[in-house]
Amino acid sequence: MSPESNFNQQRALLEELNGIVSEGQNLDTLDIDLLDSREILTKINLEDQKVAAAVKLVIPEIAKAVDHIVTAFKQGGRLIYIGAGTSGRLGILDAVECAPTYSVSDQQVMGIIAGGETAFKKAVEGAEDSLKLGVEDLKAVNLQAKDVVVGIAASGRTPYVRAAIEYAKSIGCTTVGVTCNPNSAVMKLPDIGICPVVGAEAVTGSTRMKSGTAQKLVLNMLSTASMIRTGKVYKNLMVDVNASNEKLHARAIRIVMQATDCSHQQAVDALAKAKQSAKLAILIVLTGKDADQAEQMLSQADGFLRKAVEL
Repeated sequence: MSPESNFNQQRALLEELNGIVSEGQNLDTLDIDLLDSREILTKINLEDQKVAAAVKLVIPEIAKAVDHIVTAFKQGGRLIYIGAGTSGRLGILDAVECAPTYSVSDQQVMGIIAGGETAFKKAVEGAEDSLKLGVEDLKAVNLQAKDVVVGIAASGRTPYVRAAIEYAKSIGCTTVGVTCNPNSAVMKLPDIGICPVVGAEAVTGSTRMKSGTAQKLVLNMLSTASMIRTGKVYKNLMVDVNASNEKLHARAIRIVMQATDCSHQQAVDALAKAKQSAKLAILIVLTGKDADQAEQMLSQADGFLRKAVEL
């Protein structure tokens, strides 16, 4: 690229950044470099308080996305997050927590980051600017029309994410965009745009702050509500927890006790009969059925414990 072309490209990017909400300069924190530690933290905290209110305004859009994710799960489809940098890392964080929390396959909820696994710890130069990689990474996981693809980009301009959304749409996937900039491509391209507008960051352009927090809240809501809607929660207990370590095994015991008001020993015995399935153990305690009978009841209730209890 010639020096002139490079200059013109940089100038175009600067003009684009000037129009992005999250890249603006925050007038309330212009003096942040003059403050002591407590005053700096107070400023940051005041900005953070704006995040939940911004997310509240986009609950209708989040709900639409959840409905599509639930439908996808029922059809054997997947929830696939894709992003670059902080946005990609947040998608991976949300995805990897679903398996131990709700005992779903690590293929049912997936996170993809520009630059691959290496980029989770260290930036991979140029990856987020690649249109080609955004498509190739979705092809690599054998994207299907029944999947839901959630493109995440605080700025809403990331080429990698834009290309991924466009490719997903082209094969018939439901597409969702999560951004903090309302007039961006990641808001306009997908079937559903989710845009909590949190404003300029306390430190200009540091979108791992309010923008990252807003994205994390939205992803929490997408996955958690979808799991609740597919029978992974009884009352407010995560009854499909995968007891894969001592802490989670203790949590499974506690969940059975909380759900049934049984004793510690009764919970342990029921979990043993249920092969450590908290959901099945709860049904055994509540109904007095044996494990096989309880399993049949859960199957008839499509895995919803509350429905099974009422059979």
